[in-house]
Amino acid sequence: MPRTIEGQVAGDGVRVAIAAARFNGHIVESLIAGAIDTLTRHGVAADAITIVRAPGAWELPLVVQKLARSKAYDAVLALGCVIRGETPHFDFVAGENAKGIAMVMMETGVPVLNGVLTCDTTDQALARAGLKAGNKGSDAAMAALEMVGLLEQL
Repeated sequence: MPRTIEGQVAGDGVRVAIAAARFNGHIVESLIAGAIDTLTRHGVAADAITIVRAPGAWELPLVVQKLARSKAYDAVLALGCVIRGETPHFDFVAGENAKGIAMVMMETGVPVLNGVLTCDTTDQALARAGLKAGNKGSDAAMAALEMVGLLEQL
C-alpha cells in the first residue's frame, strides 16, 4: 500500500507574517481579518503573527521575499486585491505578482501563500473577501498551516 504524507493543520509554535497591500484596503482588511481568525483558531499565538503593509500588490513579492529570507517566519501570506480596470495595467500587476510570489516560495523553501484577489469587479472581490461568503485570506492561512505541517514531515 502506498504511503501518504499530508500536512496537519496545527498552529502551536508557528510564526506567520502577513504581507498586506494597502491599495483596495477595505477589501484587504477583510482578508487580513479572515487570515488572523483562522490562524488563531488553529493555535497560532496572536503575538506570533506580524502584519507588514505594502503600498500595493505590485510591491508584495519584494516584501514577501524579505520576510521569507529572514527565517523569522514559518510561513508568509501575501494578501491584496487587484481589480480589472479599463487598461492592461491589471494584467501586468496580477501576472507579475503571482510569478513573484511563487518565485519567492521556490527560492526560499518557505511556504508563501498567494491570497491576492484578482477580480473583474468590486462585487467579485467583496464576495471573495468574506463579506458575502468565503474568505480567501482564511483559505491562504489554512493552506499555510498545512504546508508548514507537510514540510516538517518531508
